[in-house]
Amino acid sequence: MLHPEVLWAQRSSPSDDAKNIIYLTVNLPDIDESSLKYELTPTSIKFEADATPERGGETKHYGFSFDLYDDIIPELCEHRLNTRLFAAVLRKKNKKLEYWPRLTKEGLKMPFIKTDFDKWVDEDEQDGASRDCFDMDGGLDDSDFSKMLGGETDAAAAASAPNPEVEDGSDDDDSPPPLEDA
Repeated sequence: MLHPEVLWAQRSSPSDDAKNIIYLTVNLPDIDESSLKYELTPTSIKFEADATPERGGETKHYGFSFDLYDDIIPELCEHRLNTRLFAAVLRKKNKKLEYWPRLTKEGLKMPFIKTDFDKWVDEDEQDGASRDCFDMDGGLDDSDFSKMLGGETDAAAAASAPNPEVEDGSDDDDSPPPLEDA
């Protein structure tokens, strides 16, 4: 059995259930839905599916199974399948401000499990991150990208941008002095 790439990120909150989650993405295109086996228990996850990740290629069997670092609530977890991936949002059982140090209970490195940096938010910055900015396809929705690039709107950026046609009256020029004739 082959291992698909598994990406994960998380949010934690001591009081808000909606912010106490694990984002799990299985990057595996063209999963045969009839072959999909996805099982969650409070302490583990199991995934198996047949997929044809290369157009016109051979269908192969993929899967993984591991114990989670801490308990989840399977009844409150969500998942979706599309043509590119399988995505799940797992609800953590224990409400804590601290992040899980890893996804798996064992400290062993599993090379197919990687951090999802597109969804990752540092612990000290998670209050400003909303779950709504991520869709279940693993990407971003129609959020205002200007907020990510410094918070300026188009009007504010245009007003603060230097205008080369407007002379400010200062004589100190940042350009090099003119070349002398040899």
